[in-house]
Amino acid sequence: MMAALGDALAVVLLRRRGFGAADFHVFHPGGTLGSALLTVGEVMHAGDRLPLVSLETSVGSAILEMTSKGFGCTGVVDADGVLVGIITDGDLRRHMAERLLEETAAAVMTRAPRTIEAGALLSEALRRMTDVAPRITAIFAADGGRPVGIVHLHDCLRVGLA
Repeated sequence: MMAALGDALAVVLLRRRGFGAADFHVFHPGGTLGSALLTVGEVMHAGDRLPLVSLETSVGSAILEMTSKGFGCTGVVDADGVLVGIITDGDLRRHMAERLLEETAAAVMTRAPRTIEAGALLSEALRRMTDVAPRITAIFAADGGRPVGIVHLHDCLRVGLA
């Protein structure tokens, strides 16, 4: 009974002082709850690790980009740097043909890929990757339509979220 009363008092004091989930993450970053409170921006790969090609890039060059970055996909951006598509290993298998390597990224990409904001919770990124068909293994973080990072399902596993 005393433990329950102590817990109730703690909850009242925490609420009164405005202590929320984000505050908990600051003081207790480890563990399941701490992992669930990580943001996409805290675990995403950015800069030179970001797999991107232009619409005019050949599929052969897109495959090299995918291979060098190791995410199993590459984003396709237009001339303004806006993410307009994604090429995945599955897209390559679906478009398998004799002259595939000579096609452009625009010809084989999946249009309007799923994205998430860098400030969103990592748990939301995981939900968007796994709860909506077709399931995907990577999602781009975008700001104003421009890709700023990428999160892979393995990143969620690495931090203990999944």
